Amino acid sequence: MAAIHPKSPSKVVPLGLQNEAILRPSPSSTKKATALVKKVVAEFLGTFLLIFIVLSALVVNEVHGGALGLLGVATAGGMAVVVIVASLVHVSGSHLNPAISIAMATFGYLPRAQLLPYMAAQFLGSTTASFAVKVIYNPANLGATITTVPAIGTVETLFVEFTITFVLLFVITSLAIHRKAVKESIAVGAGAAVMMNALISAQSTGASMNPARTLGPALVTGTYTKIWVYMVAPPLGAVAGTGAYIALK
Repeated sequence: MAAIHPKSPSKVVPLGLQNEAILRPSPSSTKKATALVKKVVAEFLGTFLLIFIVLSALVVNEVHGGALGLLGVATAGGMAVVVIVASLVHVSGSHLNPAISIAMATFGYLPRAQLLPYMAAQFLGSTTASFAVKVIYNPANLGATITTVPAIGTVETLFVEFTITFVLLFVITSLAIHRKAVKESIAVGAGAAVMMNALISAQSTGASMNPARTLGPALVTGTYTKIWVYMVAPPLGAVAGTGAYIALK
């Protein structure tokens, strides 16, 4: 029969505190939870700023008789992406877009457990920004100004939104996963892609590329015209764009 040795005093848990010791989170799990909270806050803040800037540009352009024009609005959106992504990419990856998060999670570049918190933060950020724009500007035709209502057929809208999101994610993925890529260069590439896509598709589909960009203004204005297209096409285009680059690299 083997000898029984007393446990080391350092391992003894005071009577009545055993359950507390078991339930108390380990330092590593607490650190992970804190890191996730920071990422989620960064996604909320970044998405809020992006949508607020884009919608403000649209409202200013409408109220002042096209003062910015298509080029001005597209530039505002592209530059907003550059500035915000460069500021937050080291915190959360600066997705600002559920379609991007879905693509990254699909291919293992975002932990699956973080996908829903990311998406919730992005949708909430967009909705909050849309409400802020409504309170600040409140033009008579706000719904027609800030929502993504297609001017072309449903099939055509699906194709355009799929394609421009494919391009966006192809660019982002190439800059995000290449071993020689500089992380901050994602900001310039993503901003340029957003501006280019807006120039070629804003007049036809609203150049969403982002389910959060569409859903937030829709909820605030009550405008849901063909909204399902914008919930489906960008995520599919994002997954295809990321997958295409991974297959080619």
